[in-house]
Amino acid sequence: MTSNLASKLREGTKKAHSAAENVGFVKCFLKGVVEKNSYRKLVANLYFVYSAMEEEMARHAQHPIVSKIYFSELNRKASLEQDLYFYYGQGWRDQIELSAAGQAYVARIREISATQPELLIAHSYTRYLGDLSGGQILKGIAQRGMNLTEGEGTAFYEFQDISDEKAFKTNYRQALDEMPVDEATADQIVDEANAAFGLNMKMFNELEGNLVKAIGLLLYNTLTRRKTRGSTELATAE
Repeated sequence: MTSNLASKLREGTKKAHSAAENVGFVKCFLKGVVEKNSYRKLVANLYFVYSAMEEEMARHAQHPIVSKIYFSELNRKASLEQDLYFYYGQGWRDQIELSAAGQAYVARIREISATQPELLIAHSYTRYLGDLSGGQILKGIAQRGMNLTEGEGTAFYEFQDISDEKAFKTNYRQALDEMPVDEATADQIVDEANAAFGLNMKMFNELEGNLVKAIGLLLYNTLTRRKTRGSTELATAE
């Protein structure tokens, strides 16, 4: 058996994390340029992704490995439903659709759940720790970028059932470090986490066309010219 899975994941995904934050859509977002139509399409995709992930995590709630980091208080499906109602209105379910990249993401979650459920840990880590670490930063950017008032369209970033996010992240990482997995499985989980970053990047890339149309190619190129280390990457390391 091995330990230090949290450290292995943090170190093993640094390059992928940096690459994800340097996708054009994300760079523009982190610099405060948030185009509402592109953003609501992202929220729709995330709704399908989190619905699949949370359904499969719940399916394996008694799994000897997955159970160690199954925390229902992390679930984002309900909060994403609130945001979709805000962005699309009462008939949001009939208006949203899963993009091609989103379909690949969901398919991967379903596949590993059926064949190697311990790899779900990688997807939980990639999404939830990022949400917790950068949530308040990203919420503020979204509010300013789209002129939202408090409580409008940003429920995704609010973890109502977690009172102390820093303590929760500490407990989550401790649970990772105590995982009853061997070195080979730990390496597979890290590889899957890198794949998860790649799936997220493909979703972001799909949104760039809409963003360029909205803000113009010149501004887009100006905002995305330089490679940066984003704020959420720094926050995740805390």
